[in-house]
Amino acid sequence: MEIRAKYQFVAAAAILLCGCSGTDQPNKSDAVIDTAQSIANVPVLVQPDGSYPVMPLEKDVIVVKVLQTTVDSLKDFPSVQEGLDHNLTHMEEMAQKACTTGKSPDFLLYHEFPLTGYSSGTRTEKLPFTVQIPGPETERLGKIARDCDTYIVFGTYATDDDWPGHILSLNAVINRDGEVAKVFWKSRNIKRLYPDREITTTTIESVRDKYRAKYGIEEEFPVLQTEYGNIAVSTVQFDPFIFAAFAARGTEIMIRTATLFEGFDVQATAANNNFYSTMTNIAFDYPGYEAGESIIVDNKGKLLAKSESLTEDDIIEAEIPIAQFRAGRKIPNYAYDVTKTVLDQYVQEFPINHMDLPRDQLPETGQEMKAMMESVSRFNTPKD
Repeated sequence: MEIRAKYQFVAAAAILLCGCSGTDQPNKSDAVIDTAQSIANVPVLVQPDGSYPVMPLEKDVIVVKVLQTTVDSLKDFPSVQEGLDHNLTHMEEMAQKACTTGKSPDFLLYHEFPLTGYSSGTRTEKLPFTVQIPGPETERLGKIARDCDTYIVFGTYATDDDWPGHILSLNAVINRDGEVAKVFWKSRNIKRLYPDREITTTTIESVRDKYRAKYGIEEEFPVLQTEYGNIAVSTVQFDPFIFAAFAARGTEIMIRTATLFEGFDVQATAANNNFYSTMTNIAFDYPGYEAGESIIVDNKGKLLAKSESLTEDDIIEAEIPIAQFRAGRKIPNYAYDVTKTVLDQYVQEFPINHMDLPRDQLPETGQEMKAMMESVSRFNTPKD
């Protein structure tokens, strides 16, 4: 079917579904046609034959090392820069140890906040406890990558001049040349995790339309093709649709970062999506929380390595037979057609773009964020 004919078909079908026509409800019709046109212009994101693009492999078997680290709060230092220097030095020391003991690594994987630590407080209070990517921190980590001939992946709180007032949760990938090869935004935050607050960081979901306009729809679920396999990086948890989208786009190794997690989520997600996966967790000792216990799992969800420590620095490693794994592999076989009728009627509780707000309207606290989210919830019964 030619593009124009496909567009006309989609537009006609959309008009029929919404019960409007171009004559009696021109505004609705125009909106539907605009939507249909945008659908027609979407690039190919998933190959219809189940294949996916790759780079030639440099090795048949690769080594991944998870660096579970402690981190000190930037609030505990006389200045933010002193805190960043301290934490970065600790990252460098852990990398040096990982590169000089055990097998030679192809990937060094840190957790969600090895540079900045977790920050509490208001938005205004948190904004100084961020970095920009690229920046001086990635320059120093880039030297490690070059010296060790390895990729480095780490998460961080970040700010970006293009997104004033927003606190971003990013995962950066530094390649073997010491350059920032990719920056992965967090896809979306888990909702209703806490009874009294919501997470205030900005995600792709919360500013999706502006994100698409700036970076392109391909960057919503990007996959980085490397000489060691196709990787994606995420801080998302308990969200099967997100990981299915990454898998459908050709992810072979799903690198995950966390501040607390559940092992069964990582194992089930890897098995359901037929990819290898890692989870690097922060290490700390705080009453009521169990950190640490970072893991590496295979594409069946089997544990390949696990840290036994909850509170201490640790390094775990595993080999991935990437060439054997890739041979003849296709993207997962999902029951999409079977479930499409139901899923098409599902209404997501919180609309996209809910953080597309001026700086002075961005929620300052988790409690304010919760109030805002409740106000836009599609599941809440309207009050009389």
